[in-house]
Amino acid sequence: MIALDANGADRGPGAVVEGARIAGLPATLYGPAAELAGAPGEVVDAPVFVSNDEDPALAVRSKEDASIVQAARAVADGRADALVSFGSTGGALAASLFRIKRISGVRRPAVAVLLPVPGRDLLLLDAGANVEVRGEELVQFAYMGAVYMESVHGVTRPAVGLLSNGEEAKKGTEQVVEAHERLAERDLNFIGNVEGTDLVDSPVDVLVTDGFTGNVALKVLEGTAKVVGNEVRDAIMSGAVSKIGGLLVRRKLAPLRRRFSAEHVGGAVLLGLRGVVVVGHGSSSPETIATALHVAQRAVDERMVDRIAAALEAAGALRSAPAGSFAGGDE
Repeated sequence: MIALDANGADRGPGAVVEGARIAGLPATLYGPAAELAGAPGEVVDAPVFVSNDEDPALAVRSKEDASIVQAARAVADGRADALVSFGSTGGALAASLFRIKRISGVRRPAVAVLLPVPGRDLLLLDAGANVEVRGEELVQFAYMGAVYMESVHGVTRPAVGLLSNGEEAKKGTEQVVEAHERLAERDLNFIGNVEGTDLVDSPVDVLVTDGFTGNVALKVLEGTAKVVGNEVRDAIMSGAVSKIGGLLVRRKLAPLRRRFSAEHVGGAVLLGLRGVVVVGHGSSSPETIATALHVAQRAVDERMVDRIAAALEAAGALRSAPAGSFAGGDE
């Protein structure tokens, strides 16, 4: 059973209902019941939501009846196996930390985003949860990302790299250098540092960095892809001959367009929590919402959380005493 937050999507609760219908998976929808007519599963009337304009931690603490809080509580109580939301990412992260909580010994969760690069998928984490991180946290991110790619996307022994300003082991911030030293000593398939120029064409399956750098890198990639796509479209439409050529290659480009669309990815996964949590962009289409639900279900079926905890423990990467979490600690 998936707890699906129906609030916050740009296209309204109706798009979330349609996405749930397309997915065809057991789900409980949390949102305004009056707008969830035709939902394929149980509906919990929860019109209150956490907006992007609010402080996530304060809003989650003060709005016990908010849809994201109720959905997270369902996962924490065992009434749902996963949480999927297309509302405020900060709200989803805060609700998850306060209700679902972190895996014991994990310092911080990470936002993991799948980047569809040519020929394969590349997981980037952290993509925004933690502005500043320690070396040991980057090590945890590396293991969490590797387990996710192996369990959910079927990548055998994923290659892991650290995003840095040079390939040399001593390049990068103090935290990156420390993480490099630690990862090089472990049995993870760690190939070393990856420079920004090689981000898209790197030989890694998992690219690890802090949330600030990761979010900037993600936005740069998204912006570049949009500009290039617009330029190609304008070039095709610039003359009669080029328009004919565009029509000829349109069928060939359709699968590529599908692969590089949000529908292929579904949403970002919050790794390091005691439950499966997937957060999608507010502008997601029903098809993208359906993909996110399937990603969450596969993570549940493949026991991703248990496998992450086991991998971290086997690597000696868990802390005996958890650090303070989002906005002042767990409840």
